[in-house]
Amino acid sequence: MHIQIINFNLDGINRDEYETACHGVAGDFASLPGLISKHWLANEENNTYGGVYIWENKEAMQSYLESDLFRSVSTNPAFLNAESKDFEVIADLSEITRGV
Repeated sequence: MHIQIINFNLDGINRDEYETACHGVAGDFASLPGLISKHWLANEENNTYGGVYIWENKEAMQSYLESDLFRSVSTNPAFLNAESKDFEVIADLSEITRGV
């Protein structure tokens, strides 16, 4: 299992506009091969948004990074300071703490 965390700041749109746009693409994310789940993040206080992605493996995440969907997100002018970090899951410890 692999975790990816993406964060960015909104520019020129507010949270309601962002959420409306996200509803239009949520199904595209749901159909990504190897994506177990995506959790949409919002911290309106500091204008930070993004997602936590749980992937079957690093290869599935890499395929997303090379996809048109990722390119459309990463080049969106309304998303400033975009950052993507990935993490290997430590399976045995995660099992103890009820990880997915």
